[in-house]
Amino acid sequence: METPLLISFVGYMLVMVGIGFYFFFKTSDLSDYILGGRGLGPGVTALSAGASDMSGWLLLGLPGMMYSDGLVGSWIAVGLLIGAYLNWHYVAKPLRVYTHHLNDAITIPDYFSSRFKDDKNSLRVVTAIVILLFYTLYTSAGLVGGAKLFEATFQLDYSTALIIGSFIIVSYTFLGGYNAVSWTDFIQGILMMLALVITPIVVIYEIGGVSEALSLIQMSNQSHLNILSGVSLISILSLLAWGLGYFGQPHILVRFMSIRDENEMDKAKLIGMSWMGISIVGSLSVGFFGYAYVLSSGIDLQDSEKIFITLSQLIFNPWIAGFLLAAILAAIMSTVDSQLLVSSSVLTQDIYHAVIRKNASDKELVWVGRGTVIVIAVIAWYISTDKNSNVLQLVSYAWAGFGAAFGPLIIFSLYSKTITRAGAIAGMLTGTISVVVWKQLEGGIFDLYELLPSFIFASIAIVIVSRFSESSPDYVKEAFTQVHKRLEK
Repeated sequence: METPLLISFVGYMLVMVGIGFYFFFKTSDLSDYILGGRGLGPGVTALSAGASDMSGWLLLGLPGMMYSDGLVGSWIAVGLLIGAYLNWHYVAKPLRVYTHHLNDAITIPDYFSSRFKDDKNSLRVVTAIVILLFYTLYTSAGLVGGAKLFEATFQLDYSTALIIGSFIIVSYTFLGGYNAVSWTDFIQGILMMLALVITPIVVIYEIGGVSEALSLIQMSNQSHLNILSGVSLISILSLLAWGLGYFGQPHILVRFMSIRDENEMDKAKLIGMSWMGISIVGSLSVGFFGYAYVLSSGIDLQDSEKIFITLSQLIFNPWIAGFLLAAILAAIMSTVDSQLLVSSSVLTQDIYHAVIRKNASDKELVWVGRGTVIVIAVIAWYISTDKNSNVLQLVSYAWAGFGAAFGPLIIFSLYSKTITRAGAIAGMLTGTISVVVWKQLEGGIFDLYELLPSFIFASIAIVIVSRFSESSPDYVKEAFTQVHKRLEK
């Protein structure tokens, strides 16, 4: 079985690296490397945003949660779908217009610096530090997922699997930058969706139909069929709160910034939400019906996050299994490459160029960007060396960090002209610190997912500090007005 799998994996990896080489020769300046020159169409924008968002979590973490918890796990899907829609509807187009027409900001710190007239670069640096802090955790989650895939598929040692997965992802990100990342994400998004449509359909057929699957689950664990089983209000709010994270994820926000025309955003939203809806339903179905298949087959599954891998290997022809397992690699790569690139762009544009070498040439900046991709990958690899790391736990921490630190500020910056630079810094720091502190507390109300209270605390800090600090210059408020006039056309 390993030969067909190996051929499928090698072929897939060669395609990804080939795309990296292709865009290596088409990257001329920093804007090309970290934002694709704002030249992406709605289809690539939508699927690359979705693929970079969902990551290996969609094929490992979410099916694993559904497998172990039953229908209760679907609450998180509801929160994510609502959050993603609101992000596309209220943030995508205004952010594209604001970043393009005000100093052509190409990173999130760049946008905040322009929006709040951050002449001293204090806001820019704080933003950059927060991004680097949480992306090391987020990237390590992807590397753990990749290592689990190679370990389970080829019976490799975890450390060897981790090195192989890391090398593949870094290669094409290093070479082709944003265009390579976005186009590989586009391909990966299609692959992920197909895998999540095919697998649960075949699993249901193998079991003997939906009714048989439900009967097996009911006889084994009736609570799996109850969406309210064993959950409290705090548990439900925690799962729904995941949707708040969308407003602050830099690797998703830059997709909005890179679309070639803001008037194509509605088309991108339709494509993106359709892809997400199909993929999430498929992911939940893999975990739910996979549980029934394990019961019927008497399989001893030690790690619930490997349910998709197990089903692919047991049910399908080795060549099809290779295609399906490549989808997991695609999911992992599509997020890790985006996170590496955003982290690299922050170090290059917002630290090196803005603070250290303001007169650096475009060629120098591109190579600094490539170098920082490797540095960040090495740090994330080191964190990932703990083979007991849980993908969902790592993702949840980083997701909360970005959601609380940047989410409220993104919304206020786009819809309120009274927010000040001091308020922006206060909100960002409050959100970040709240996530870290709340995460350390357990029991009672502290079991609430740290994103929700931290999001609220950050919003309050932004409003209060802005109210009692020096207001933004009149020309900043005028720029805000001009952006919204453009949006109303």
